[in-house]
Amino acid sequence: MVLKTFGWSFAITALGLAFAAWQWGWEAFGVVLILSILEISLSFDNAVVNAGILKKMNAFWQKIFLTIGILIAVFGMRLVFPVAIVAISAKVGPIEAVQLALDEPERYEALVTDAHPAIAAFGGMFLLMIFLDFIFEDRDHKWLAWLERPLAKLGKVDMLSVCVALIVLLVTAMTFATHAHTSAGHVDKSTTVLLSGVAGLITYLIVGGLSGFFENKLEEEEEREHEEEEKAKAEGKPVSAVGLAGKAAFFLFLYLEVLDASFSFDGVIGAFAITNHIFWMALGLGIGAMYVRSLTVYLVREGTLDDYVYLEHGAHYAIGALAVILLVTVQHEISELITGSIGVVLIALSFWSSVRRNKALAAAGGGSSGDKTEVTSGV
Repeated sequence: MVLKTFGWSFAITALGLAFAAWQWGWEAFGVVLILSILEISLSFDNAVVNAGILKKMNAFWQKIFLTIGILIAVFGMRLVFPVAIVAISAKVGPIEAVQLALDEPERYEALVTDAHPAIAAFGGMFLLMIFLDFIFEDRDHKWLAWLERPLAKLGKVDMLSVCVALIVLLVTAMTFATHAHTSAGHVDKSTTVLLSGVAGLITYLIVGGLSGFFENKLEEEEEREHEEEEKAKAEGKPVSAVGLAGKAAFFLFLYLEVLDASFSFDGVIGAFAITNHIFWMALGLGIGAMYVRSLTVYLVREGTLDDYVYLEHGAHYAIGALAVILLVTVQHEISELITGSIGVVLIALSFWSSVRRNKALAAAGGGSSGDKTEVTSGV
């Protein structure tokens, strides 16, 4: 079952890592591997959410999402989007950006280095908002209860995450951005960092708004479908399940695509904290995206991986760490191996905590959902 579901992902992983080592050496092998692990971990909650929604679709729409949807996810978000970010930030065309990376790597590196403060501010703010919205929300399961409980209480204040993010942006612009690292040395990039950071914040709010819009449309469609089904049953008429499911599934598909794009942002932008090499980035993120698809299929069929309740916490703490690192790299260089390792360690710790929790629950004889909350909050 595992080999059938993850077979393509395993094969692409082996081919991708072998190609990276052959083409660019062992450093590329390590960076691509770290990017793959990070993408899988950061998108784990994506797979869980996708699976929960995908179960509501009929077989036709499930196939559409897992074929056309994965093409959009892999080639659109993980391959095209990083190139687009570099092209916009460096003020060159996307084709020119790829050609420079292939033919003039030194000039490409200089352009990306000059554009890095803008990329770091944009990405840092986007990732920071994801982390803040997560940490300020009250949840049943708490990984670091001593930290998450008081922050959840603070989260009841309206727009707190936006206010905190803007304060962080101002501090970054007044400290790191005044001596930003570029190919010409340390220069003042305060205005660039401020504008790019605000753009990252606006992008997050727009993406969240679109997700909310399609979610509301989906709820309206499901409610209408239920009412029509009840009316048809009351009148003794046959219910056209295929037609109703197909229309609702269309909104499901649109909602899933917007949701997948929003989940993809954190992996793509977080990758810039690890490397500026768009080919390493695309390869690592592409491998990770294949596992997201496989995880989604596995969850639809088995529904077991969501037992590891702290993985979502670990992934979001990794996002928070990447956000801070991106903002720090406006002025200071940080090794990509250190950056990647921090995220992997946080996610590994969250997985280990999840396993410990499951063992404790098993030893206690299972327990109710309320018992689970008590067990998890002490970790």
